Amino acid sequence: MAETASWRLLFAYVQPHRRTLLLGGFLNLLSAFAGLAMPLLAKTVVDAFGEHRSLTGPVLGLTGAVLVGAAVGALGRYVLERMGETVVFSARRGLVGRILRLRVSEVDRLKPGDLLSRVTSDTTLLRGVFTEGLVEMVGALFVFVGAVVMMVIMDWVLLLITVAVLALVSSLVALVMPRIQRASTQAQVAVGEMGAVLDRVLQAFRTVKASGAEEREIATVDAAAGRARDRGVAVAWWVSIAGISAWVAAQLAFVAVLGVGGARVAAGSLEVSSLVAFLLYLFYLVAPIGQLVQGVTQMQNGLAAVRRIREIEELPVEETGGVTRAGGAVPAGVTFEEVVFRYGDDRPVVHDGVSFAIPAGGLTALVGPSGAGKSTVFALLERFYEQQAGTIAVDGRDIRRWPLADLRAALGYVEQDAPVLDGTLRENLVFAAPGAAETDVARVLALTRLEDLVARLPEGLETAVGHRGIMLSGGERQRVAIARALLRSPRLLLLDEATSQLDAVNELRLREVIAEVAKETTVLVIAHRLSTVTGADRIVVMEAGRVRAVGTHGELLGGDDLYRELAATQFLLPT
Repeated sequence: MAETASWRLLFAYVQPHRRTLLLGGFLNLLSAFAGLAMPLLAKTVVDAFGEHRSLTGPVLGLTGAVLVGAAVGALGRYVLERMGETVVFSARRGLVGRILRLRVSEVDRLKPGDLLSRVTSDTTLLRGVFTEGLVEMVGALFVFVGAVVMMVIMDWVLLLITVAVLALVSSLVALVMPRIQRASTQAQVAVGEMGAVLDRVLQAFRTVKASGAEEREIATVDAAAGRARDRGVAVAWWVSIAGISAWVAAQLAFVAVLGVGGARVAAGSLEVSSLVAFLLYLFYLVAPIGQLVQGVTQMQNGLAAVRRIREIEELPVEETGGVTRAGGAVPAGVTFEEVVFRYGDDRPVVHDGVSFAIPAGGLTALVGPSGAGKSTVFALLERFYEQQAGTIAVDGRDIRRWPLADLRAALGYVEQDAPVLDGTLRENLVFAAPGAAETDVARVLALTRLEDLVARLPEGLETAVGHRGIMLSGGERQRVAIARALLRSPRLLLLDEATSQLDAVNELRLREVIAEVAKETTVLVIAHRLSTVTGADRIVVMEAGRVRAVGTHGELLGGDDLYRELAATQFLLPT
């Protein structure tokens, strides 16, 4: 069943290019026709030489067949290679589209390096399937059958000798093919694992340097590369066995035919020219046999690649939807009712009956010790994950009944590590709102106090910020992320530790920004630094996956021991 699905997906890639495939196959067949004519033309040359006739015509005919076959074959090869590149492009585009539509919960289980390997190396193998695999197999099969037919016409006794030798060795090739597919799958998995290990190191490059861990990490990557090499060597071994078997079969057949045919020529029962032509056809069997073995090998590699691609294709994706903007609509309220959630059946409960209500507008803070489930509130609101029980509503409507694109358009989300993408500052700002007007950009720059940064950068908004925003400070990256969210005019702004990387001056400014934004929309902020949210309209205190108290800063100081303890550790108790 799995094998059938892999074949179905494999041919789905080439279905849009079937005319090109047929054209390339037709040109290859024409080249094969020219090749099949050469031994017969060589026979006419030998006959003309033996009969003392002019060699001009036969030699010109043989030369013309060689040139035409070469030209047509080259054109067919180009057509197929071009189609192969197009197939790879289509496969990569489809796979990238699929990956970016996967549910967050699925991507969290996968390794980025392995995903990159599937998009790059696995899809590249598809090109060989249709250029050196399927079409060349068909062309080689045609040449093989044609050569066999001509050999039957010339001398069926010598053909039987040839077939007997080829069949003996071909049985060995048949046994090797399943091993090639298994070894190829293991090799591609090993390459993906190596990519994952290397990605892990590059993601923490500065930490590796600062920890003096270069040698240890080099050894780890070397070990992964060594496993990939060993798996690749295993593939090479089995491919070599298949290839050498085909070569040995052809050589043994040649020796047998030469011995028997030579004896028959000596006995006068076979013409020399017929033996020469038969041997030439036997040589013509060598190439198609090799191509058939190579084609089957490519097909096994392709099926192994398709199997890994199909693993991604079978993962659940989110519902699709276009990018929309909230358009400055009225603020939205949020309600959690007895929400229960865990990240997996084998994982502990993160939310154990979480309930709270946030009215539209104003500033609400989520506080509590690490592991209380605060960031999970945002993940559930964005529907990165689905709760196992309970109800989450935005604007009085269950979020599972919202079109996903509309829900996320209503939310502005700033992650804790505030990711900034490689590109210009402007590209990062308008990432969630590509059609934003210049006046809107200027407004959010002023709100987030980024005007000084833009003025300082050599090319202003068009300055490249580097990989992961390396050219910006931590605080600047956080403000860029907030500006990006505000530019979408969200109805509900989610800030996860928005001030964690800001100094005291910038924290004060951002508190003013948040208070200002809270006048226009609903702001929900997660904070470990309580100084950020002492002026919040309401504070939700969470502990061990439950809500233990809700109130203002003053109310909670007098009514909740945990909040008072958090405030005391940050010197926020009144004196």
